[in-house]
Amino acid sequence: MAGGSTGPLSGHVCVVTGASRGIGKGIALQLSGAGATVYITARNRETLERAAAEVRGRGGKCVPVVCDSSREEEVAALFERIRKDQDGRLDVLVNNAFSGVTAITDQVGLPFWESPTSLWDQINNTGLRGHYLCAVYGARLMVPAGRGLIVIISSPGGMRYMFDVPYGVGKAACDRMAADCAVELRPYGVACVALWPGLVRTELIMEHAEEKSTPLSQVLNEKVDLMGESPEVSGKCVVGLATDPHVMRHSGKVLLSPDLARLYKFKDVDGREVYNYASLSNILKELMPKMSFLFRLIPGFITIPKWVLALYSSKFTVYRALQPISYKSDKKT
Repeated sequence: MAGGSTGPLSGHVCVVTGASRGIGKGIALQLSGAGATVYITARNRETLERAAAEVRGRGGKCVPVVCDSSREEEVAALFERIRKDQDGRLDVLVNNAFSGVTAITDQVGLPFWESPTSLWDQINNTGLRGHYLCAVYGARLMVPAGRGLIVIISSPGGMRYMFDVPYGVGKAACDRMAADCAVELRPYGVACVALWPGLVRTELIMEHAEEKSTPLSQVLNEKVDLMGESPEVSGKCVVGLATDPHVMRHSGKVLLSPDLARLYKFKDVDGREVYNYASLSNILKELMPKMSFLFRLIPGFITIPKWVLALYSSKFTVYRALQPISYKSDKKT
């Protein structure tokens, strides 16, 4: 049942969780376009089948499997099916499933002590525990083969405050999971990385941007046209890594989509350059928009050094300036 399409990943077997829309679907489209057989998962069969039809409509080979990543028995069944279907072969696993978007939207602006404690599970059962479960069962296929790539979709929320406490803790844990899994997988030739996309023009983001009636929609309207990248940029990143004969040099690292776009020399599907949100020029334009004409003189390839980002995120930093946060509640503690 291995993919028969031509391409650099012809014959490869991949799994993308949470692939009925958004980033997951974009990754599945690119992997299948490169010739791989792609198993895609989600909890809703209808949206999953639509995504599979879109992949097949481009000539790709796609196997939709209804699977809740937070349920171990369903995860185990998914990878057992792959073991039987593909004679134990698994080349790429992308952990993308995330079930907390609605919960985040509903609770945005509330401090953690006034949010329901269920917010933790809504965000991190699928988006963290589920990633670990899939990594465990995926590694059981990859390690005996002595090859493979595990990609965990994360975000800069693992480095700085974003949305709420459970989200930031979960993303920081995703980054750490990639780093620690990489240590144990390295002797077996299996790479594990975390991927930070930029502002992605997913269906949900575009819906919020088009509302034009909330603070979130106003911010998105300002940013999405300039900074937004299509969901398929993440797919191009994964294809680049999966076809890189020296992918082990990346194992254990947090990788940024604009960095990989430069490394693997690709653009977005509409031909635009992938917005470099770590570019010194772009960061200065954001901080001091009135002086943006000066910062255009700084070459776009000059980025904030990764050691600076690491220092900024260090828990040993004594003081860190944070932007004031406006909460919905006026309660005093």
